[in-house]
Amino acid sequence: MTSHITTHVLDAVSGVPAAGVAVSLWSVGADAAERIAEATTDDDGRVKDLGPESLRPGTYRVTFATGDYFARKGVETFYPSITIDFTVEEGRDHYHVPCLLSPFAYSTYRGS
Repeated sequence: MTSHITTHVLDAVSGVPAAGVAVSLWSVGADAAERIAEATTDDDGRVKDLGPESLRPGTYRVTFATGDYFARKGVETFYPSITIDFTVEEGRDHYHVPCLLSPFAYSTYRGS
């Protein structure tokens, strides 16, 4: 039941890692979401350890503070934040949730 959450954020316009992006991890329930961890991407755009090493199976959310990131760069953006919901399954020990961003688009995939 161990789940280790990591992420990598890349700025597709600049072609560089997105350093200094605030990232939060949430547990999503039927009625509400509860923040369980916070971190900031390093100089390589990575968060290598987000939250507890073990998570119960269920729905979780990673939120990226992209508006603040682009504001620091003096770039207008359509997305003040990016939210990605995903499912933690029993017996899986690692989840990598990357984000490729630009001011007016983003994409993600299940990383390894």
